[in-house]
Amino acid sequence: MDGESIRKETEAAFLELCGAAQFRKGQLIVIGCSSSEIRGGRIGKDSSYEVGTAVVETILAAAASRGLRTAFQCCEHLNRALVVERETADAFGLEEVTVVPWLHAGGAAAANAYALFKDPVVVESVRAHGGLDIGLTMIGMHLRRVAVPVRLEHHRIGEALVTAARTRPPLIGGERARYQKE
Repeated sequence: MDGESIRKETEAAFLELCGAAQFRKGQLIVIGCSSSEIRGGRIGKDSSYEVGTAVVETILAAAASRGLRTAFQCCEHLNRALVVERETADAFGLEEVTVVPWLHAGGAAAANAYALFKDPVVVESVRAHGGLDIGLTMIGMHLRRVAVPVRLEHHRIGEALVTAARTRPPLIGGERARYQKE
């Protein structure tokens, strides 16, 4: 799988999620990515810095053009911590931890995000407004409480299965409640 194909498929999936979710400027999107799965291998067994570069650069450009913030999830060896811009950590009150992700402890996407962000920090958790999971990396723990699956037409990047979600506020109130203005 060449870098240009990865970029096109990544952009298509991310833009489709954005269109379905109607994210607002400043909202946080979590990205989980297995470069191994994109290459057709098993998660964590065939990491590729080049694949991670293609995915991260593509998502950063698409997110920036929409005013969205991103969090890139690390692999299980770093307890699925996330790489964010310091500005994002400050805006959302996220607690920083001390670690620098690399290819074999953090993964290709997180390592690339750490290298490409202006002022990267790693945090233990976020409560994102939506997310893109490339290769079944299990981003659910980093979504807000009421996650809604988004079925994507563009549900593969390379060989990796892509799943997506948006979130919404919980519905409260019971039978007398109204959920839209009259």
